[in-house]
Amino acid sequence: MKICIFCGANSSLDPDVELTAKTLMGDFHKSRIELVYGGAAIGIMGALADELISLGGKVTGVIPQHLRTKEVAHEGLSELHVVKDMHERKQLMYKLSDAFLILPGGMGTLDELFEIVTWRQLGLHGKPIAILNINGYFDHLLKFLDHSVEQGLVKASDRKLIFASSEWKEIEVYFSGVWNG
Repeated sequence: MKICIFCGANSSLDPDVELTAKTLMGDFHKSRIELVYGGAAIGIMGALADELISLGGKVTGVIPQHLRTKEVAHEGLSELHVVKDMHERKQLMYKLSDAFLILPGGMGTLDELFEIVTWRQLGLHGKPIAILNINGYFDHLLKFLDHSVEQGLVKASDRKLIFASSEWKEIEVYFSGVWNG
């Protein structure tokens, strides 16, 4: 089982974000879940990778060449794929993964979330997508998506493509239901 995590290349001002990310990697290790992520050694991304590596888990990074040359690539991964650009990065992360988990992050994280949801909406894949809503980080975004449904601009069925919970165990059950259903 390989789960792709989209999250920030910056660290959060909320200490619970990195703490939760590290705890999550403990659960990944116990369940033998492999991490696929953006390949950086910094921010929340770096914290995830470092923790799972320290536990002996498998971590695959995918990073565009221009970011590797800025010296943000994590060189201690199980595998590091260097690609030409961000689009190729998202395509390879998609191919390598069985599910997508979104943790707090910035514009890049939101871009990744919405692209993978759009691909699912268009029928290009059926892989589950979930948000781990740490300390309500995504509350406003989720309310906006509900508002978009109320305004008729997003179909209710498309809104349901994004599962959200503040608890990893609920997301893990959701993922299992999609994989086994």
